[in-house]
Amino acid sequence: MDDQTRIELEAAAFRALREHLMENRTDVQNIDMMNLAGFCRNCLSRWYQEAANERGIEMDKAQAREIFYGMPFEEWRDLHQTEADAGKQAEFKEAFARNVGDTAK
Repeated sequence: MDDQTRIELEAAAFRALREHLMENRTDVQNIDMMNLAGFCRNCLSRWYQEAANERGIEMDKAQAREIFYGMPFEEWRDLHQTEADAGKQAEFKEAFARNVGDTAK
């Protein structure tokens, strides 16, 4: 397989994942994804931002989230996100530290 075909297939898989998470499974909470898989929609938007920045494209977190979510994150949150209980929040704190660490570096 040539590199261009590989890139196109990887991009198609990413678009399918994004569509699945954003249109088919809006019921799946980011906190549950992070606690179980070590990543969530916000991670995917951050990876998108980092890839853009590495290529010299200026993009901040809010812009990347709006591209990924298809709307401002606050709007997505208000439409789909539910309140997490204390147990999920404690799990998230550990999962975030383990999988994301300090993003302020």
